[in-house]
Formats: sequence, C-alpha cells, structure tokens
Amino acid sequence: MHPECEHCEWVEKARKLEEEVVALRGVAEEVIALRGVAEEVVALRGVSEEVVALRGEIDELKRMLFGRRSEKMPTVSEELRHRKDVGRDPKEAQRRRQEHLAAKRNLPERVISHEVPAEQRRCPKCGSTDLIPLGEGKVSTVYEYVPARFERHVHKRETLACRCGEYVVTADGPTKVIDKGQYGPGFVGHLVTSKCADSLPFYRMEKQYKRVGVPIARSTMVDLFHVAAESVRPLYDRLLDIIAHELLVQADETTMRVQAKGKTHKSYLWAFLSGDLIAYKYSPTRSGETPSQVLGSTVGTLVVDAYTGYNPVCDPEARIRAGCWSHVRRKYFDALPTAPEARAMMDLILELFLVEREAIAGGFAGSERHLALRKTRSGDTVEAIKKWLEDEEPKHLPKGPMGKAISYTKSNWTALTRFLDDAGIPIHNNASESALRVAALGRKNYLFVGHDEAGQNTAVLYSLVSTCEAVGVNPQEYLADVLIRIQDHPQSRIDELLPQNWKAPPKVDAVA
Repeated sequence: MHPECEHCEWVEKARKLEEEVVALRGVAEEVIALRGVAEEVVALRGVSEEVVALRGEIDELKRMLFGRRSEKMPTVSEELRHRKDVGRDPKEAQRRRQEHLAAKRNLPERVISHEVPAEQRRCPKCGSTDLIPLGEGKVSTVYEYVPARFERHVHKRETLACRCGEYVVTADGPTKVIDKGQYGPGFVGHLVTSKCADSLPFYRMEKQYKRVGVPIARSTMVDLFHVAAESVRPLYDRLLDIIAHELLVQADETTMRVQAKGKTHKSYLWAFLSGDLIAYKYSPTRSGETPSQVLGSTVGTLVVDAYTGYNPVCDPEARIRAGCWSHVRRKYFDALPTAPEARAMMDLILELFLVEREAIAGGFAGSERHLALRKTRSGDTVEAIKKWLEDEEPKHLPKGPMGKAISYTKSNWTALTRFLDDAGIPIHNNASESALRVAALGRKNYLFVGHDEAGQNTAVLYSLVSTCEAVGVNPQEYLADVLIRIQDHPQSRIDELLPQNWKAPPKVDAVA
C-alpha cells in the first residue's frame, strides 16, 4: 500500500467495517451455538415428558398385573372411617340389626324337644325320682341349613264323558313356561336367578342339579333361559321406558365377550338406572347410538363419566350432563406413585363426600337443607380445588399422570360442579358402576355369550333380577309367578307386574 494511502479516509472505514464483520461473525456463531442448545433443551424436554408419561403407564400396568384384583384404591367409606370427626351412625347400625332379626324370625320354625335321660332323673342327694318341671326349661336357637329339593309333580287331569257318548271334558292342566315342557316356572325362576343374580355358569348348575337328583342338559337350560327372556320382554321394555323418562338418570357401560363362528369379539352392556330401577342394554359397539336409542330426546340430568358416547343425548334442551367425582379421585390415585402431592387433591375430594355422608346420616339428603350445606361447605371446597388446580398445573407435564388428572378435572369442570345447584344430583356415579359388577362377575365365570341375541336376552333378565334385588323382592319367587301371569295379563295393566309394583300371591301348600 502506498504510504500516502495509509491515512486515507476510505482505508479507515474499511478497517472499521472489517472489525465489525469479525465481531458480528462471533455473535452469529454464539447465536448458532445457543440455538443448538435451545433445540437440545426442547428435545430433552420432549423426551422427559415422554419418559414421565411412559413411567405412569408402566406403574399402572404393574398395578394391573401384580396388584390385588380387588379394589386397589381405598374406598371413601374406608378413608372416612379413619377420620376422628366421622363415626358409625348408631341408629343405622341398630336399624340393620333389627332388620336382620326380623328376617330370621320369619324363617320356618321347627321346635325340637330334648328330654332329660332316664339315668339323670334321680336326685343324687335324696334319691327321689319325682322330679317336677321348672318353668318352660331353657330355650336356645340354632339356625340350620336344610338342603333344597326339587319335586316331581304328577298332574292327574280328570276326564269325564257323557253316557250318550257325545261329550267328553278334561280338566285344565298346569300352565307351563314352555308348552309341552317338563319344567315348571319355579324351576325356571331358580335357573335364571342363579345365572343373573349369583353369576353361576350353566355347567356349574348342571352339577348342582345332578346332585339333587335332576339331571338336565346344558342345552336345555340355555333354551329355558332364552324362553324366559322372550316371555318377560314386555316387562323389560316398559321398565326401560320408565327409566328413560325419569328426570335423573345414571349410566355406565362395561365390556361383554360374544362368541360367533368360533371367534370371540368385544361387545358392551350398558346400565341405565334411576333410584332403585335398573335396566341393561346390550350393544355390539360402544358408539353413542345406544344412549340415543334409550334416552332419545328426554329431558333431565344424566350422571355419567367423561365418555363422549353420551354426548348425543347431553344437550341443553334435553339432558344436562353431571360429572362423577369418584372418577376424578381415581385419576389422582393413579398419579400418586409419581406425584405424592396428589394426596392433597384426594383429601379435598374426600371433604365433598363427607358432606354427602352427613346429609344421609342426618336424614335430609336431597332437601333444601342439603342444598344449603352444599352451597356453603362443598362450595368452599370446590373453590379450594380450583385454586389447587391453578397452582399445580404449571408444575407438571401435560402427558404425565398428574398432568392428565388435572386436565381431566378442568375439562369436565362444568359437569363436576353441577351438583352445587341441585341437591338431587349425586356427586358420583357409583350406583351405575355397582350395577355393572354382577356383569363383571358373570364375565369372569361364564366368559362369553353365544351370540348377539343371547347378549340381549341376558340384558333383559339382568334388568328384572337386579331391580327385584334393589326393591327388596325375591327374584326367584317373582319370576316363578310372573312367567305364568304374563301369558294372559292385559297389556294396559303391565305395570302391575313390574318388580317395584309386584305383589306376591298367597302361598298355598303343595298337593301331597
């Protein structure tokens, strides 16, 4: 470079630009490095979130595989029992004891006299044998099991003829469930009750019947079962219609295996109940068509979980959806292994159940007093739950067990808080879950049903038997009577034969 150009204005500018380029290049390299670190952080965060989610799934699978098969989560009653401010209601315990005692007093009584043996009828002091009775003696009660038995009833129908030879008349015979069948309504009622109430598979009943001297093929039992279902189908349809038009309905569903062409596939059994009335509906799928078929456009409240299959019937102009706090509680119980702080939410939910327990124990459940208690104490608890959710949500990954539990609670918040405005709405859906336990037990015992029609017939008989038990009616006696009466009962008076309205006929002694 020429010496005169060293102090040139343009040379100075070029040097400054070169220094700025070097500086900017360094900044750019730092930015690129930082961007790479940021991308790694984002990737690591995604991996961490996935790890938390997988860890939650692994814990859940471990509980399913290695945990107890019974209820793994402590029930509300068990947790409340350990609280100092909650104890057993002595009046309720006394009432149950009296009911049990009254039931035992209604049992057939057999008086057995025990006399003093001849060798003990001599006084060891004076040697006298003239002993006199001392009052009525000592009385003790022993409850004994007398094995049930089946009887073979031989019906002799009188036949008369006129001497002119033009007229013959024969007395009417017994009414049968199956025309020309050999099994009476009491036998069919016992069979259906054993299947639907006691969850006994037919192969076990086959062994029981053989022990008492009545060998019967399983195929015959299957035929009797389906004929019974077809006979009482009008009662089932009416029961389902009554429940559908109640203002408060609870619903849930569970799986049922169906065998077709040598293969089994999954179908579903739905439970719809209102109060003591229970009806089941079989469906090959879990779609929302079943709730729509049952409830249609009826109005009122529907207490269910968050399953979207109930969305078609949950409309502001039809059914209002109410949520289940027991489902919420289970979500946080499942999150406990990875998030111990979930216990705080379970304790808050327990406060909601405590209010309900007090209302039931006090005998004012569903009243204005109950509603006032919900608006004050339960309302304060709900606000505390809401604040807890807001504080805890940023601390947990969305895909983790705790994040999913919080998301479930917030997304169903409107349905979960519906009970604060209506004392008649339960805070949980345990009743419908309990109604499906008999189906779950049956699923373990007899594994599957033979076809879709068998699934529907099972739902029919499950409905009547479960409603009988709920209203305090012996399902075996009910079916033995109704299976005969329904054959010529007027359709306009069908409600008389429903379990909640049924009156047992007077008992008569069997003909010797």
